[in-house]
Amino acid sequence: MSAETAVETTTAANENYRSPRHTLLPLSFRHHHLSVTLRGQPNEDAVLCTQSKTYALKFVGTSNSMFLIPPSDQSIIEDASLVLHSKDQMAVSSVLKVAPGCMELVEVSPRLDKLKALLSQNPYGFYDDRASSDMTDQSGFLYKWDDLVESIQASDGELASGLQALPAVEINGYWRILDEQYMDGVLNMLLHNSVIKNWSLNMLDEDEVLQVLEGDGFPKKIAMHCLEVHGSRDDEGLVWRMDEKRICVHFARGILRGGKKMKMEGFMEQWRLKIPDGMNVTIEMLEGEVLTEKMGIETWVYAFSVSSLSSVPAERFSMLFQERARWEWKDMQPYVRDLKVPGMSLEGLLLKYTRRTQPTADAEPIFSAR
Repeated sequence: MSAETAVETTTAANENYRSPRHTLLPLSFRHHHLSVTLRGQPNEDAVLCTQSKTYALKFVGTSNSMFLIPPSDQSIIEDASLVLHSKDQMAVSSVLKVAPGCMELVEVSPRLDKLKALLSQNPYGFYDDRASSDMTDQSGFLYKWDDLVESIQASDGELASGLQALPAVEINGYWRILDEQYMDGVLNMLLHNSVIKNWSLNMLDEDEVLQVLEGDGFPKKIAMHCLEVHGSRDDEGLVWRMDEKRICVHFARGILRGGKKMKMEGFMEQWRLKIPDGMNVTIEMLEGEVLTEKMGIETWVYAFSVSSLSSVPAERFSMLFQERARWEWKDMQPYVRDLKVPGMSLEGLLLKYTRRTQPTADAEPIFSAR
């Protein structure tokens, strides 16, 4: 094209132009070269997940429509003879779609409550030990990793952390949580063997423990899971130290299972009898696991575990205030300290969902529903 030839640009609908309109999803530089996926069921609002974070998608409308136009080498150059024999030529940009706005990414907490609900449908128990190792899912309530990725709105990293926190274990390709009574049986057998074989609970040899528990009828994978849940490895990964608090909390849960309320003295006495020799119990171990209440001169204790509460702040506070209309901070703090909302502090959550009263500067603050 000569220097004297002027080029005017206009737009026209492409022959493939169709409705409905498209919505743009701009990604910031930190998302470039990352693998991202959209996750959610048809009845859920979709989220976008990277390997480590989850984002809600918020539509942001614009006052002006944005045209989606292919690269310039696909534009149509009209022949000069079609433009009234002008020396000028006209570049016609072909509009494929119109975008009335774009989607904005807002980081959110992973939606993991559904994970526990799914895995609780079919916990691993004594029956599974007797079943064939190559059993398939006959119930429809067993989930492989890919099944969970399809069902849970969380990044892969957050999903893996959620499985560990439950805690869950992968058995024959399926992710399972253990039935409470079954886990009780595994732990009791481990502790029983520690007595008769004179094992130190601070220095358990991994190979020996796994071999003995396998001989007692527990799969190696389950025996290892018991060690992981109730203990920690040394730096070399060959010796385990059982965690006093985790074991004591396990037995306290068992005593109060089923909604049982007990007088504090009776509970503490029964609790001490359950734990291994050399371990000591304190009621402070049960922060976030039990509540106490005064009835006359007696103090009663009952199970109320933070693990049973929703991770969604609005639902969490609603459940707390259904349990108690008024909370002292020392009682409430164990039930809210794990709440994490990107961009909002715990103090911000308290301001949003609670009403704080404090009769005097020295008095314990009281929280009620807003």
